[in-house]
Formats: sequence, C-alpha cells, structure tokens
Amino acid sequence: MKLARLITASTAAMTIAACAPYAQEPAAGVPVAVEAPDESQDLSALFEEYDQAQLALSPLSKSYRGIRDEDYARWGDFSDAAEIASQELTQSTAARMRENFALAELPEEDQLSYRLFDAMAERSAARFAYRRNGYIFDQMNGSQSGLPAFLINIHRVSNTQQAAAYVSRIEGLGDVLDTLIAESRSRANAGVMPPDWVYPYVISDIENLLAAGDDNAVLEDFREKVTVLEIDDETKTDLVESAEAAWQQSARPAYERLLAEMKRQQQIAPTDDGVWRLDDGAAYYQTLLKSYTTTDLTADEIHNIGLREVERIHGEMREIMDEVGFEGSLQDFFQYTRTNDRFFYETREAYLADAEAKLEAMEEKLPQFFATLPTDPLVIKPVEAFREKSAGKAFYQRPAPDGSRPGTYYVNLYNLRDMSKNELEALAYHEGLPGHHLQLSIQTQLGEVPPFRRFGGITAYSEGWGLYSEELGKDMGFYTDPYSDFGRLGMELWRACRLVVDTGIHHKRWSREEAIQYLTDNTPNPDGDIRKAIERYIVYPGQATAYMIGKLKIMELRDRARQELGEDFDIRGFHDAILTSGPVPLDIMEENVEKWIAGAKQG
Repeated sequence: MKLARLITASTAAMTIAACAPYAQEPAAGVPVAVEAPDESQDLSALFEEYDQAQLALSPLSKSYRGIRDEDYARWGDFSDAAEIASQELTQSTAARMRENFALAELPEEDQLSYRLFDAMAERSAARFAYRRNGYIFDQMNGSQSGLPAFLINIHRVSNTQQAAAYVSRIEGLGDVLDTLIAESRSRANAGVMPPDWVYPYVISDIENLLAAGDDNAVLEDFREKVTVLEIDDETKTDLVESAEAAWQQSARPAYERLLAEMKRQQQIAPTDDGVWRLDDGAAYYQTLLKSYTTTDLTADEIHNIGLREVERIHGEMREIMDEVGFEGSLQDFFQYTRTNDRFFYETREAYLADAEAKLEAMEEKLPQFFATLPTDPLVIKPVEAFREKSAGKAFYQRPAPDGSRPGTYYVNLYNLRDMSKNELEALAYHEGLPGHHLQLSIQTQLGEVPPFRRFGGITAYSEGWGLYSEELGKDMGFYTDPYSDFGRLGMELWRACRLVVDTGIHHKRWSREEAIQYLTDNTPNPDGDIRKAIERYIVYPGQATAYMIGKLKIMELRDRARQELGEDFDIRGFHDAILTSGPVPLDIMEENVEKWIAGAKQG
C-alpha cells in the first residue's frame, strides 16, 4: 500500500458524502422481481443471489462498488416502498437459508457466514419497525448535502457515456428530492422531526448551493471531470451546457421546494432533543443500542460504564499533567490545552502535511504488528466548502473493490480551532492507519467470503477497532510528545463520555445544554468541537456508544490472550484473528479469538 497525498487548497475540494466516522452506503433502490435461488445450490450461491438482488435495488450501491452499467445514470427509488422491498428481500433470504441449510452440517466457514447473515437479518428486522423515526434532512446524514457529495466523490467520469450519466443524475435530483421532501413532510406531520436548532444547518447547506448558481460545487466538479476527457471541445461544451440546464430545470427548483419545506418545519420543530419524546422512543432507543453495540446492555448499564471509564482516564491524564509540570486542577489543564495557541495550526496545509507525515511513519511500522496488510492507497482530503460547516470533524470512505477509488481520510478544517494538534495523531490512526483504512481495505479484499461480509458493516466492530487503533499506536512507539499522548487520552475520554451523554440525552432526558456542559466539564475539547459532537449524538442516537463498547471488548480479548499464551502470544496473529473474518458481532469476535488461542496452544 502506498500513502497518497491529495491536499486541495480550494474551498470546493472533492470529498465523499460521509456523515458518520466512516461512510454508510445508501440502501435506497427500486423494487424489482427477484427470482428465488435454486434450493439445491450451496450457501455461497444463495448469498450471491442475495447480493445481486440487492444491487438491482440500489444503483447507488453499484456505484460505491465501482459497477458502471446501465444503472449508472439512475439514482433509484428513495421511497418507503423501496425500503420495504429491500427488507423483504433480506428476510426472505434469511428464511430460505434457515429452511434449506442445517447449520451443524455446514463447513466451518459457511457456518460463520450463516450465523452472521442470521444475526444481520435479526438486527435489520428489529430496526425496520422504527424506520420512520429517522430524520431525512439533518446536519449529519442529510440528503441535502449527501446527494451532491455522492456525485462529486463517487460518480467517476472516464468517458462521454459516464459524463452523460452524471448529467442524467443531475436531472434526476428533482424527482429524488421531491420523494424525500414528501417523506420528510409526512414524518414531520406525525411528530418525527429533528429539534429546531438543526434546521439552520440544513437551510445553510441548501442556500449555499442555491446562492452559488452555476458555480455550485456539483457543476464545478462536473466541469473539472469533463475538462480532462480526451474528447473534442464541442462535445465538452455540449456536456457542460446539458449539465447546467439539468441543474437549472430540475435540481434548482427541487432545492427551492426543499428550502421552503425546511423553513415550514422549522416553525413547528420540537425543542426537546432526545428520541424519548417519540411515542415509541424508549423501545426505539434500546433497539438502536442493541444494534450498534451487538450486546444486550441497557441504557443505564452503558451510562455507568461511561462514568467508570471517565474516572479511569481522568486519572491517567493527571499523570501527564505531572509529567509536563502543570500546576492546577485537571479542569485548568483542559482550559489551557483548549485555548493556548501552541496547540493549534495556523493553516490547513500545515495540518494536512503533519497528518500525512504521521501516517507515513505508521505505514512503515505496520509489518511488525500485522501479518495482513492493506493493499489500497490512502489519500487525505479536506471536507468541501458547501457542507464543511455542518459535517463532522473527520471520517473515512472505504476504497472501491476494483481499485478505482482509494481509501480516503477526510478532515474538516472549517475551523482550525476545533482541530487540536494534540489530537492529530490519534485521529489519523483511527481514521487511517492502523484504523479504518487498514480494517476496511482488508475486508474489501476478502475475496472468498460472501459479498454481504465483504461490503457490510457492524459498528461496534469497526468503530471499536478504530478506537483500539488509537491506543495501539502507543504500543507501537508513537505519541512521543506527552501532549500528543494527552490528546490520545482525550480522544479515548471523548468516547467514554459518549456513553454518558448519548444515554443522557436519549434515555435520561438531558437537554443539549446539559450534555454540552458535561463535555465542557470533563473533556479538554474546544467549545466548537463539543457543540458539534453533542449535536451529532442528538440526530444519530445510539451510534456513538459503539466505539468504547467495541474497544473494551478487543482490549479484554487481547489481555486474555496474553495471559493464556504468555511468551507465545503473537500480536500479529491476534490481529489476524480480529480482522480476517471481516466485521462480526462482539460475541462472535470473542469466539474467533478463543479459537485462535486454542490453536496457538496446540502449536
């Protein structure tokens, strides 16, 4: 793997429409007739049939995979009917699997695939019952910015046909947005909408696109992609003019309709923040916790784990205070590190250059700790201007399986005072190496496992690995500056506090202001960082709890393996036991490690 550098000074830098720590591929699609697989086929054939049927439902998923066929010009169906069709496909496939295959009679690897699909279908069914509790337009997952970012970062243009497909997707934005507006209006009228403070962010994204006219980020991107094509100038001009006409005739009027609907909803939006305010909010939240953590932990149990971990990490931070000779309380030290100019960059270019240097140093050391290495290149990009005000601070987009798109680590440099030098190392290790990029590159290249395992995800596994990777960096000899190690602890503390504030907001009925105050009192993060984080947890309930729960399980398993194997413990083998299965629920992760320990004992 080679670390590539892509630092764009332009405020319209190209990025992906990711809105969680790393992007989740859209599941929308068009209902199609799916022929049931021949029951005499083996299990892998059933999963392949399922994958092809899912791709037929979702042109966007095809694009993420690098598949550019007749659907490349389409968005697909974003209606509730399409969600129902996708869910019916998943559940009918699971039913056929259970009916036609005896788990105990399958080969070992097929047994794992069976169990993983079965568990995935159960999680999907549980969440599906609450699908209309989600927010369609918000500052984290909102389609108002996600759709343009998809065009900019996923829709490649290598020839005239793909350029024409891009134009067709611009033209199709009108119908897609109208479908989403209607669903958002229906949910809002039923009382399901984000809190009132979310709307200025969404409205800002929309107004940024509208105010830019023909210089908006989508059309700028299209012009750049067409410019480098080896075609005659007349064809280039025709393509650009077609794109501009499609924007003006379809996309722009739809965005104007969306703006009007968002302003309407803003007037009736609730002031309470947690999902407890929904009629089925308590059951909805517990379902989300179970899905994201793959455990049966209750909200109260997760809250208490967070409190315990916060206390532990505070103790380790006080040791660093003593090391650097700081006099005062821990809160005084927090205030010093969040406000002193020495801990912040003056330019975006300086931040990106330092992040690249840390990742290059990490890449060189990977073979000492990993037997299986990523094969995809990694690039670093800043978030593009039209959505950087609302987007998260950092996230990752996985590579395309055909090598046509690298893994990408995105950093939000809208406000450099929200991006502390102290956290740079931990953030780069989490999102890049040995975190999401290493894990997802390995997963994407698992060619012998069913597609749902290669391309699916389990949050506690992936985000647990990302957080584990931050601490692994210390084991590998990094964080030589005590302030950088303090930043690492600050990032871990951040995830511990998430257990407290996420459950506080959605279970204990904390307000946004109460949650912000908790992070202010207990973390060294800047005010803007704190506010943006709490606003993320409010519109993305439950997801933030998966990081620490997953990491604690990986650390528990590593400690157990070291204790049982003693001098025979091999960190490279342990990492293979975690990574080479692809994402698994935490109970199956534990089984995999126990199996590896048993094998290591036998020599």
